[in-house]
Amino acid sequence: MKHLLSVLLLVLCMANASAQFNVNYDPEIQPKENIQYFTPKGKNLFVGDCIPFFYDGTYYLYWLVDMGHHSSLNGLGGHQWTVSTSKDLKHWMHYPIAIGIDEEWEKSICTGSVEHFGDKFYAFYATRLKDSLGNVNEQLSYATSPDAIHFNKQKPNPFYTSAPGYNKRDFRDPKVIIDKSGVFHLFVSSSSELNSSIDENRGCLVHISSTDLKTWKVNESILTGQRNVPECPDYFYWNKWYYLVYSQNGNTSYVMSRNPYGPWQQPKFQALDEDWSNVVKTAEFTNGRRIAASWIPSKRDNKDDAGEMFGGCILLREVVQLKDGTLITKFPEETVSVIGPELNLNPILDSKVTKTGVGNYSIDAQGAIGSFHADKIPMNSRITLEINPLGNNDEVGLFIRSGKNASEGYKVSFSASKQTVWLGNTKIESVTGLDKPFTVDIIMKDDIIDICINNQRCIVNRLSERKGETVWFFAKQGKVAFKNIKIYPILNE
Repeated sequence: MKHLLSVLLLVLCMANASAQFNVNYDPEIQPKENIQYFTPKGKNLFVGDCIPFFYDGTYYLYWLVDMGHHSSLNGLGGHQWTVSTSKDLKHWMHYPIAIGIDEEWEKSICTGSVEHFGDKFYAFYATRLKDSLGNVNEQLSYATSPDAIHFNKQKPNPFYTSAPGYNKRDFRDPKVIIDKSGVFHLFVSSSSELNSSIDENRGCLVHISSTDLKTWKVNESILTGQRNVPECPDYFYWNKWYYLVYSQNGNTSYVMSRNPYGPWQQPKFQALDEDWSNVVKTAEFTNGRRIAASWIPSKRDNKDDAGEMFGGCILLREVVQLKDGTLITKFPEETVSVIGPELNLNPILDSKVTKTGVGNYSIDAQGAIGSFHADKIPMNSRITLEINPLGNNDEVGLFIRSGKNASEGYKVSFSASKQTVWLGNTKIESVTGLDKPFTVDIIMKDDIIDICINNQRCIVNRLSERKGETVWFFAKQGKVAFKNIKIYPILNE
């Protein structure tokens, strides 16, 4: 009998071990300082969707551990939640897997959200699975925690399989809101299967609610008419404005309203929308601040012009609210890399350039192009300057990590007439104020180039192929002053 019990125990342990999906993520070896551009140490590990949450002075950054760019568990992801925390955005603690894959049927712990209510923290997420017919579905699950670090999955699991009239394959990324009366509201990414006047615009956010987490009511969708499934929604109230944030193909947009569920209005521009900042979600921070978290995807074969792959590194932005409710973004001061002493520049000027002071140069290139350049610039550097357009121009900017005659570098250009900023092969649009003096802050860190314009708009790109040591400054068909140019080496952190 004793032998039989031992065999049964061994079988049960083996079954449990086979159900768990382990990754080689070790929180103890992760860097404890700056988390900006963080990629986890470990074999073939990357950061997926980020889920920021703020409570009692601590910024909790939950993020999907990705192994092999979504290739795990036959391409269904194999993602799990882990968490990193900070009270000052400078020093970080990393913890083991918070919500992991424990059952054979769990193929990915997908994106979701965290909220505190009563004496518990609630994490809502979607689980990707295959049904008995081999069809991929996404269903809703939740877990609770006493400390926002260690979570226990609740039963039934999943607790909600699908909403009538909505797609079962796309039913994920629940954003939870708990109102003052204790009603749980979930906004879930999906698409409508009902008749639509325009067939391609079926993407929507399903709104379901419950008072007991057992019986759920399907309410009117909070957002409809989207071309793609609006993924990874975020929702928050800030200074009399409600914001609804969502992503499509990785790019993030938001709408705003004076009322909790709309009607929603489009902002003047989309500051959260950067091609290489995927799935932006936000959380409060101390002193009324708001910090956004996203991830910079990897590129296939590390080629500049290749497509993106799931998983990459963390990107933080500070979100600022203008008087009219419009959101802008900038670098959080705490996340800027440690720099060394300012470099002593001796730029070489062409005939259209005049030096007007220390770090100050004027280009008069009406009907032409003028430039000056500095050599021996470290690959990892920070460049700060002010650009002052003295009238109209076609474009103005820099070539960074460049070579002779600005060849083999990455072009950074600003166009006031088109209201665009380009960084290599990506751009942001509706950038206002480029016809007036504006500041530029450039971080070049390994294969990441990150730029903030006027502390209002940001653009990032992953660029690894070009490694020149020259920076060129140029203006085309106009007169432009470059002021307070400063270049610093970035030190190892």
